Amino acid sequence: MAMVTPASQAQREAWTSGGFPEVERVRPGLWSIPVPLPAIPLRYVLVYALELPGGVAIIDAGWNTDEAYGALAAGLKVAGYEMTDVKAVLVTHIHPDHYGLAGRIREVSGAWIGLHPADSRLLRDRYDDDAVDTLVAQERALLVRSGVPGATLDELAGASMMIRHYVTMARPDRLIEDGDRLDLPGWDLQAVWTPGHSPGHLCFVERGRRLLFSGDHVLAKITPIVAVHPQSAPNPLADYLEALAVVRKFDVDEVLPAHEYRFLELAERVDHVMAHHEERLAEIEAAVGAAGGITCWDTATRLTWSRPWETIPSFMRRAANNETLAHLVWLEARGRLRRVPGEPDLWYPA
Repeated sequence: MAMVTPASQAQREAWTSGGFPEVERVRPGLWSIPVPLPAIPLRYVLVYALELPGGVAIIDAGWNTDEAYGALAAGLKVAGYEMTDVKAVLVTHIHPDHYGLAGRIREVSGAWIGLHPADSRLLRDRYDDDAVDTLVAQERALLVRSGVPGATLDELAGASMMIRHYVTMARPDRLIEDGDRLDLPGWDLQAVWTPGHSPGHLCFVERGRRLLFSGDHVLAKITPIVAVHPQSAPNPLADYLEALAVVRKFDVDEVLPAHEYRFLELAERVDHVMAHHEERLAEIEAAVGAAGGITCWDTATRLTWSRPWETIPSFMRRAANNETLAHLVWLEARGRLRRVPGEPDLWYPA
Protein backbone atom coordinates (compact mmCIF):
# COMPACT_ATOMS: atom_id res chain seq x y z
CA MET A 1 0.00 0.00 0.00
CA ALA A 2 1.32 3.42 -0.95
CA MET A 3 1.63 5.45 2.21
CA VAL A 4 0.75 9.12 2.33
CA THR A 5 2.19 11.56 4.82
CA PRO A 6 -0.37 12.47 7.50
CA ALA A 7 -0.90 16.20 7.90
CA SER A 8 -1.74 15.55 11.57
CA GLN A 9 0.17 12.78 13.31
CA ALA A 10 -2.28 12.89 16.24
CA GLN A 11 -5.23 12.44 13.88
CA ARG A 12 -3.55 9.50 12.17
CA GLU A 13 -2.74 7.84 15.50
CA ALA A 14 -6.36 8.23 16.60
CA TRP A 15 -7.49 6.51 13.41
CA THR A 16 -5.01 3.63 13.53
CA SER A 17 -5.46 3.00 17.27
CA GLY A 18 -9.26 2.86 17.06
CA GLY A 19 -9.54 6.08 19.05
CA PHE A 20 -11.28 9.37 18.45
CA PRO A 21 -9.37 12.46 17.29
CA GLU A 22 -9.43 15.85 18.94
CA VAL A 23 -11.03 18.98 17.57
CA GLU A 24 -8.18 20.65 15.69
CA ARG A 25 -7.43 24.13 14.39
CA VAL A 26 -6.09 23.22 10.96
CA ARG A 27 -5.31 26.76 9.80
CA PRO A 28 -6.32 30.20 10.97
CA GLY A 29 -10.09 30.22 10.56
CA LEU A 30 -10.40 26.50 9.79
CA TRP A 31 -11.34 23.71 12.19
CA SER A 32 -11.64 19.92 11.96
CA ILE A 33 -14.43 18.49 14.15
CA PRO A 34 -14.84 14.69 14.46
CA VAL A 35 -18.48 13.60 14.71
CA PRO A 36 -19.16 10.00 15.84
CA LEU A 37 -20.92 7.43 13.66
CA PRO A 38 -23.00 4.65 15.25
CA ALA A 39 -21.69 1.10 14.97
CA ILE A 40 -19.80 1.20 11.67
CA PRO A 41 -16.05 0.74 11.11
CA LEU A 42 -15.50 4.32 9.89
CA ARG A 43 -16.30 5.48 13.47
CA TYR A 44 -16.49 9.20 12.72
CA VAL A 45 -16.91 11.78 9.99
CA LEU A 46 -14.65 14.84 9.92
CA VAL A 47 -16.74 18.00 9.69
CA TYR A 48 -14.81 21.13 8.66
CA ALA A 49 -15.81 24.51 10.06
CA LEU A 50 -14.81 27.58 8.05
CA GLU A 51 -14.92 30.85 9.96
CA LEU A 52 -16.94 33.67 8.38
CA PRO A 53 -17.74 37.18 9.55
CA GLY A 54 -20.35 36.52 12.23
CA GLY A 55 -20.46 32.75 11.99
CA VAL A 56 -19.21 29.57 10.29
CA ALA A 57 -19.90 27.42 7.26
CA ILE A 58 -19.48 23.68 7.66
CA ILE A 59 -18.57 21.03 5.12
CA ASP A 60 -20.69 17.91 5.83
CA ALA A 61 -22.73 17.33 8.97
CA GLY A 62 -22.75 13.76 10.32
CA TRP A 63 -25.57 11.33 11.12
CA ASN A 64 -28.75 12.51 12.77
CA THR A 65 -28.19 11.19 16.28
CA ASP A 66 -28.19 13.10 19.56
CA GLU A 67 -24.61 11.97 20.15
CA ALA A 68 -23.48 13.32 16.79
CA TYR A 69 -25.35 16.59 17.27
CA GLY A 70 -23.80 16.99 20.71
CA ALA A 71 -20.29 16.28 19.42
CA LEU A 72 -20.67 18.80 16.62
CA ALA A 73 -22.03 21.42 19.03
CA ALA A 74 -19.14 20.76 21.43
CA GLY A 75 -16.61 21.02 18.60
CA LEU A 76 -18.05 24.31 17.43
CA LYS A 77 -17.83 25.59 21.02
CA VAL A 78 -14.08 24.78 21.10
CA ALA A 79 -13.78 26.96 18.00
CA GLY A 80 -15.76 29.70 19.75
CA TYR A 81 -19.14 29.20 18.08
CA GLU A 82 -22.63 27.88 18.78
CA MET A 83 -24.83 25.80 16.51
CA THR A 84 -26.89 28.94 15.91
CA ASP A 85 -23.79 30.51 14.27
CA VAL A 86 -23.81 28.04 11.35
CA LYS A 87 -24.61 29.99 8.16
CA ALA A 88 -24.17 27.24 5.56
CA VAL A 89 -23.95 23.44 5.34
CA LEU A 90 -22.07 22.33 2.23
CA VAL A 91 -22.89 18.65 1.76
CA THR A 92 -20.39 16.63 -0.26
CA HIS A 93 -23.01 13.92 -0.95
CA ILE A 94 -26.28 12.47 0.33
CA HIS A 95 -25.06 9.46 2.31
CA PRO A 96 -26.38 9.60 5.90
CA ASP A 97 -23.01 10.27 7.55
CA HIS A 98 -22.64 13.47 5.52
CA TYR A 99 -26.18 14.68 5.00
CA GLY A 100 -28.09 13.25 7.97
CA LEU A 101 -27.81 16.19 10.39
CA ALA A 102 -28.09 18.97 7.80
CA GLY A 103 -31.84 19.46 8.25
CA ARG A 104 -31.62 19.55 12.04
CA ILE A 105 -28.83 22.13 11.87
CA ARG A 106 -30.93 24.29 9.54
CA GLU A 107 -33.90 24.13 11.93
CA VAL A 108 -31.71 25.49 14.75
CA SER A 109 -29.60 28.02 12.88
CA GLY A 110 -31.41 28.97 9.67
CA ALA A 111 -28.34 27.88 7.69
CA TRP A 112 -28.68 27.19 3.98
CA ILE A 113 -27.98 23.67 2.74
CA GLY A 114 -26.07 23.17 -0.52
CA LEU A 115 -26.00 19.95 -2.56
CA HIS A 116 -25.23 18.96 -6.14
CA PRO A 117 -28.39 18.57 -8.29
CA ALA A 118 -27.57 14.95 -9.21
CA ASP A 119 -27.80 13.97 -5.52
CA SER A 120 -30.71 16.31 -4.84
CA ARG A 121 -32.77 14.39 -7.42
CA LEU A 122 -32.28 11.17 -5.41
CA LEU A 123 -33.51 12.45 -2.06
CA ARG A 124 -37.20 11.59 -2.31
CA ASP A 125 -36.72 8.01 -3.52
CA ARG A 126 -34.05 7.39 -0.91
CA TYR A 127 -35.48 9.03 2.20
CA ASP A 128 -39.23 9.60 1.81
CA ASP A 129 -41.23 6.85 3.53
CA ASP A 130 -43.77 6.59 0.70
CA ALA A 131 -41.06 5.99 -1.93
CA VAL A 132 -38.64 3.62 -0.26
CA ASP A 133 -40.49 0.39 -1.07
CA THR A 134 -39.90 1.07 -4.75
CA LEU A 135 -36.17 1.47 -4.15
CA VAL A 136 -36.01 -1.84 -2.24
CA ALA A 137 -37.86 -3.58 -5.10
CA GLN A 138 -35.42 -2.13 -7.63
CA GLU A 139 -32.47 -3.29 -5.52
CA ARG A 140 -33.99 -6.77 -5.26
CA ALA A 141 -34.35 -6.97 -9.05
CA LEU A 142 -30.71 -5.95 -9.47
CA LEU A 143 -29.63 -8.65 -7.01
CA VAL A 144 -31.71 -11.26 -8.86
CA ARG A 145 -29.93 -10.34 -12.08
CA SER A 146 -26.63 -10.58 -10.19
CA GLY A 147 -27.37 -14.19 -9.20
CA VAL A 148 -27.73 -13.63 -5.45
CA PRO A 149 -29.05 -16.87 -3.86
CA GLY A 150 -32.76 -16.77 -3.03
CA ALA A 151 -32.20 -17.48 0.66
CA THR A 152 -30.40 -14.16 1.17
CA LEU A 153 -32.20 -12.08 -1.45
CA ASP A 154 -34.71 -10.26 0.77
CA GLU A 155 -32.19 -9.67 3.54
CA LEU A 156 -29.72 -8.08 1.14
CA ALA A 157 -32.36 -6.04 -0.74
CA GLY A 158 -33.43 -4.27 2.46
CA ALA A 159 -30.02 -4.19 4.13
CA SER A 160 -29.61 -0.40 4.10
CA MET A 161 -33.06 0.38 5.50
CA MET A 162 -31.67 0.31 9.05
CA ILE A 163 -29.72 3.54 8.49
CA ARG A 164 -32.53 5.65 7.02
CA HIS A 165 -33.63 6.96 10.43
CA TYR A 166 -30.22 8.63 10.81
CA VAL A 167 -31.32 11.24 8.28
CA THR A 168 -33.51 14.32 8.65
CA MET A 169 -35.08 14.69 5.23
CA ALA A 170 -34.19 18.19 4.05
CA ARG A 171 -34.40 19.67 0.58
CA PRO A 172 -31.34 21.75 -0.29
CA ASP A 173 -31.74 25.52 -0.41
CA ARG A 174 -29.06 25.84 -3.07
CA LEU A 175 -27.92 23.53 -5.85
CA ILE A 176 -24.16 23.60 -6.25
CA GLU A 177 -22.90 22.94 -9.79
CA ASP A 178 -19.44 21.95 -10.98
CA GLY A 179 -17.18 25.00 -10.97
CA ASP A 180 -19.42 27.15 -8.76
CA ARG A 181 -17.59 29.57 -6.48
CA LEU A 182 -19.26 29.62 -3.07
CA ASP A 183 -20.21 32.99 -1.64
CA LEU A 184 -18.32 32.62 1.64
CA PRO A 185 -16.56 35.85 2.67
CA GLY A 186 -12.86 35.32 3.28
CA TRP A 187 -12.78 32.06 1.31
CA ASP A 188 -12.14 31.24 -2.34
CA LEU A 189 -13.97 27.93 -2.35
CA GLN A 190 -14.80 26.30 -5.69
CA ALA A 191 -16.99 23.23 -6.13
CA VAL A 192 -15.65 20.29 -8.12
CA TRP A 193 -18.16 17.66 -9.29
CA THR A 194 -16.61 14.23 -8.62
CA PRO A 195 -19.27 11.56 -9.35
CA GLY A 196 -18.73 7.88 -8.66
CA HIS A 197 -19.18 7.24 -4.95
CA SER A 198 -22.48 9.04 -5.41
CA PRO A 199 -23.82 10.65 -8.61
CA GLY A 200 -23.56 14.16 -7.18
CA HIS A 201 -20.45 13.92 -5.01
CA LEU A 202 -18.68 17.25 -4.59
CA CYS A 203 -15.16 18.19 -3.55
CA PHE A 204 -14.21 21.77 -2.70
CA VAL A 205 -10.86 23.30 -3.66
CA GLU A 206 -9.43 26.38 -1.94
CA ARG A 207 -6.61 27.48 -4.22
CA GLY A 208 -5.45 30.42 -2.12
CA ARG A 209 -4.88 28.20 0.90
CA ARG A 210 -3.87 25.24 -1.33
CA LEU A 211 -6.42 22.87 0.22
CA LEU A 212 -8.75 20.21 -1.15
CA PHE A 213 -11.81 19.16 0.86
CA SER A 214 -12.20 15.71 -0.69
CA GLY A 215 -15.29 14.23 1.01
CA ASP A 216 -15.22 10.48 0.32
CA HIS A 217 -13.70 10.87 -3.16
CA VAL A 218 -10.08 10.50 -2.01
CA LEU A 219 -9.22 9.10 1.43
CA ALA A 220 -5.85 8.43 3.02
CA LYS A 221 -6.03 4.62 3.27
CA ILE A 222 -9.29 3.05 2.08
CA THR A 223 -10.98 3.41 -1.29
CA PRO A 224 -14.62 4.53 -1.36
CA ILE A 225 -17.35 2.20 -2.52
CA VAL A 226 -18.12 2.72 -6.21
CA ALA A 227 -21.08 0.50 -7.03
CA VAL A 228 -23.90 -0.08 -9.47
CA HIS A 229 -27.25 0.26 -7.66
CA PRO A 230 -30.73 1.61 -8.50
CA GLN A 231 -29.64 5.22 -7.92
CA SER A 232 -26.20 5.04 -9.53
CA ALA A 233 -25.15 6.22 -12.97
CA PRO A 234 -24.99 3.43 -15.57
CA ASN A 235 -21.17 3.23 -15.40
CA PRO A 236 -20.16 4.75 -12.05
CA LEU A 237 -16.59 3.42 -12.12
CA ALA A 238 -15.91 5.25 -15.40
CA ASP A 239 -17.28 8.44 -13.79
CA TYR A 240 -15.16 7.91 -10.69
CA LEU A 241 -11.89 7.32 -12.53
CA GLU A 242 -12.49 10.39 -14.72
CA ALA A 243 -13.18 12.48 -11.60
CA LEU A 244 -9.99 11.18 -9.98
CA ALA A 245 -8.04 12.42 -13.00
CA VAL A 246 -9.64 15.86 -12.56
CA VAL A 247 -8.66 16.30 -8.91
CA ARG A 248 -5.18 14.85 -9.49
CA LYS A 249 -4.27 18.04 -11.36
CA PHE A 250 -4.94 20.33 -8.41
CA ASP A 251 -1.82 21.90 -6.95
CA VAL A 252 -2.61 21.65 -3.25
CA ASP A 253 -0.54 21.15 -0.12
CA GLU A 254 -3.09 19.25 1.92
CA VAL A 255 -6.12 17.01 1.43
CA LEU A 256 -8.92 17.21 4.00
CA PRO A 257 -11.08 14.08 3.64
CA ALA A 258 -14.30 13.23 5.46
CA HIS A 259 -12.84 10.11 7.14
CA GLU A 260 -9.55 8.79 8.54
CA TYR A 261 -7.06 11.69 8.58
CA ARG A 262 -5.71 14.65 6.63
CA PHE A 263 -2.76 13.97 4.33
CA LEU A 264 -0.32 15.66 1.96
CA GLU A 265 0.33 13.84 -1.33
CA LEU A 266 -2.78 14.14 -3.50
CA ALA A 267 -1.33 13.01 -6.85
CA GLU A 268 0.45 10.01 -5.35
CA ARG A 269 -2.68 8.89 -3.53
CA VAL A 270 -4.81 9.26 -6.67
CA ASP A 271 -2.26 7.21 -8.63
CA HIS A 272 -2.45 4.46 -6.02
CA VAL A 273 -6.26 4.37 -6.09
CA MET A 274 -6.25 4.20 -9.89
CA ALA A 275 -3.72 1.36 -9.79
CA HIS A 276 -5.91 -0.47 -7.25
CA HIS A 277 -8.86 -0.35 -9.66
CA GLU A 278 -6.68 -1.52 -12.56
CA GLU A 279 -5.64 -4.53 -10.47
CA ARG A 280 -9.26 -5.20 -9.56
CA LEU A 281 -10.37 -5.01 -13.16
CA ALA A 282 -7.66 -7.49 -14.14
CA GLU A 283 -8.64 -9.84 -11.31
CA ILE A 284 -12.33 -9.75 -12.34
CA GLU A 285 -11.51 -10.19 -16.02
CA ALA A 286 -9.38 -13.24 -15.12
CA ALA A 287 -12.15 -14.71 -12.93
CA VAL A 288 -14.69 -14.42 -15.75
CA GLY A 289 -12.15 -15.81 -18.21
CA ALA A 290 -11.52 -18.85 -16.00
CA ALA A 291 -15.21 -19.63 -15.41
CA GLY A 292 -17.14 -18.30 -18.42
CA GLY A 293 -20.88 -17.88 -18.04
CA ILE A 294 -20.50 -16.72 -14.44
CA THR A 295 -22.81 -14.46 -12.44
CA CYS A 296 -21.76 -11.24 -10.76
CA TRP A 297 -22.38 -12.81 -7.32
CA ASP A 298 -20.23 -15.85 -8.06
CA THR A 299 -17.52 -13.57 -9.42
CA ALA A 300 -17.58 -11.54 -6.19
CA THR A 301 -17.16 -14.70 -4.06
CA ARG A 302 -13.94 -15.54 -5.93
CA LEU A 303 -12.23 -12.18 -5.45
CA THR A 304 -9.72 -11.06 -2.85
CA TRP A 305 -11.41 -9.06 -0.09
CA SER A 306 -10.07 -7.66 3.17
CA ARG A 307 -11.43 -10.74 4.96
CA PRO A 308 -12.71 -14.22 3.97
CA TRP A 309 -16.02 -14.05 2.07
CA GLU A 310 -17.89 -16.19 4.62
CA THR A 311 -17.03 -13.71 7.40
CA ILE A 312 -18.31 -10.63 5.52
CA PRO A 313 -21.66 -9.44 6.97
CA SER A 314 -24.66 -9.38 4.65
CA PHE A 315 -24.81 -5.60 4.26
CA MET A 316 -21.18 -5.58 3.12
CA ARG A 317 -21.75 -8.57 0.82
CA ARG A 318 -24.33 -6.52 -1.03
CA ALA A 319 -21.81 -3.69 -1.35
CA ALA A 320 -19.21 -6.21 -2.57
CA ASN A 321 -21.61 -7.56 -5.20
CA ASN A 322 -22.54 -4.09 -6.42
CA GLU A 323 -18.88 -2.99 -6.50
CA THR A 324 -18.05 -6.09 -8.54
CA LEU A 325 -20.90 -5.21 -10.90
CA ALA A 326 -19.43 -1.72 -11.38
CA HIS A 327 -16.16 -3.29 -12.53
CA LEU A 328 -17.97 -5.78 -14.79
CA VAL A 329 -19.92 -2.92 -16.40
CA TRP A 330 -16.68 -0.96 -16.96
CA LEU A 331 -15.09 -4.00 -18.64
CA GLU A 332 -18.24 -4.52 -20.74
CA ALA A 333 -18.18 -0.89 -21.89
CA ARG A 334 -14.52 -1.33 -22.96
CA GLY A 335 -15.37 -4.46 -24.95
CA ARG A 336 -13.34 -6.72 -22.69
CA LEU A 337 -16.32 -8.73 -21.37
CA ARG A 338 -19.80 -9.47 -22.69
CA ARG A 339 -23.05 -9.97 -20.82
CA VAL A 340 -25.89 -12.33 -21.71
CA PRO A 341 -28.95 -10.75 -20.03
CA GLY A 342 -31.29 -12.87 -17.94
CA GLU A 343 -32.20 -13.77 -14.39
CA PRO A 344 -29.34 -13.95 -13.69
CA ASP A 345 -27.13 -12.13 -16.19
CA LEU A 346 -24.15 -14.25 -17.24
CA TRP A 347 -20.73 -12.82 -17.99
CA TYR A 348 -18.28 -14.13 -20.59
CA PRO A 349 -14.93 -13.09 -22.03
CA ALA A 350 -15.39 -10.91 -25.09
